[in-house]
Amino acid sequence: MRSNTLINLAINLFFISLIGTIIVVAMNPQLVTSLPSIYYEDLQSFKTMFISIILEAFPFILLGVLVSAFMQIFISVDMIKRFTPKNPILGIMFACGLGILFPICECGLIPVIRQLLKKGMPLYIAVVFILVGPIVNPIVFSATFMAFRNKPEMVYSRMGLALLVGTVIGLIIYRFIRNNPLKNSVTTLYTQASDASTSDHIHRPRNKISAMLEHAASEFFDMGRFLIFGSLVAAAIQTFVPRSELMEIGQGDVSSHFFMMGLAYLLSLCSTADAFVASSFVSTFSMGSLLTFLVFGPMLDLKTTIMLLSVFRAKFVLILSLLIIGCVFLGSILVETIVW
Repeated sequence: MRSNTLINLAINLFFISLIGTIIVVAMNPQLVTSLPSIYYEDLQSFKTMFISIILEAFPFILLGVLVSAFMQIFISVDMIKRFTPKNPILGIMFACGLGILFPICECGLIPVIRQLLKKGMPLYIAVVFILVGPIVNPIVFSATFMAFRNKPEMVYSRMGLALLVGTVIGLIIYRFIRNNPLKNSVTTLYTQASDASTSDHIHRPRNKISAMLEHAASEFFDMGRFLIFGSLVAAAIQTFVPRSELMEIGQGDVSSHFFMMGLAYLLSLCSTADAFVASSFVSTFSMGSLLTFLVFGPMLDLKTTIMLLSVFRAKFVLILSLLIIGCVFLGSILVETIVW
């Protein structure tokens, strides 16, 4: 437990130092006047783009963590498991319905899913919930609509492709994965705290509101640092990478999709904020590659991979990752051909 705390502290200090340094430089162009490749106009453009992305995404981040915290504290695992159907098709529809009704981001879903699996929820239903839930919920729908006000077809394409990819992967797992992929000995600080708080709330219900606010504050910081980092990277790419090179990559039939997959994986943005980052690339990247970014990121990124590896065996995480890459890539190309 102590080692996990030290690791989290080190990560937080790294993010704070890195982000603080870049923000100070962005707000004070005179600090880098000695660098000939960076001009005052570029830094002003970088600062404006960075701040605009943050301000647009902030309300949805705040709303998302509050709803996620409410779900974590007030909705029990047994309550969801009681209504889980046995039929695979109905089970996948049930998982998609959970994603639509319960707006929990990918960060909060994995600990919840671990508990559901331990209590007997089928693996394929849990995986569909992990993949689809962070994308199709009302908060993400609203955020995507606001980010792509002039291109509403992106909103419905994102939701539709997420449901399609989740369904296909769910059926594949139902058909071919028979062994239990859970790590039997896994114990994470987050899960222990969640279990303890849940037990404590049963005996002391007056603490539920304070527990919800504490959970929301913790999740807000976790998601906020990735949003800031992602916004910095997006603004830097837009400002300092030559537009001609971005256009060459962004309009490629294959290169644009894999570039956006890699960017989404590294940025590890929350699904309530990634649409605002994606919308900043509208003028340089194809709509299909932006769709890839919006669907792939919430399903598989760096922080999600680490969390998945703490719950599932490495072989299963690798298989799931390959399925996500293949299905999202092929699905995005298909949607791009039909819609755009």
